[in-house]
Amino acid sequence: MRCLAQPGTDGYIKIDSEGVQSLNKPHLNPGHRPHRISIGQFSVPVPQSRTPRIILGVALCIGGLLGFLPILGFWMLPLGLLLLSIDLKPVRRFRRRAEVWWGRKRQAKQKSKQKR
Repeated sequence: MRCLAQPGTDGYIKIDSEGVQSLNKPHLNPGHRPHRISIGQFSVPVPQSRTPRIILGVALCIGGLLGFLPILGFWMLPLGLLLLSIDLKPVRRFRRRAEVWWGRKRQAKQKSKQKR
């Protein structure tokens, strides 16, 4: 199956093995783009409004700092920072720097494995 991008729209054309074309529009309203957090193959929707996203992100960060308590966990801190990076520029810069650092580290590790 091939996908052809359509300029100026949110949808794309799918062409299956029989040559049948179908238009896939993930959003009914062209100006509406839901916020999602994507980690690897997983994608999770987040609140549309900025205020609930910031409140949820701060709550997750606070819960992550209290990770030694039952039910709460240290996993909440990176998730809260990831959610806050949608709206807050300093957190977004930190996330991008961390992504670049992690990518360079993985590349160096792969190159060292290939040399062996």
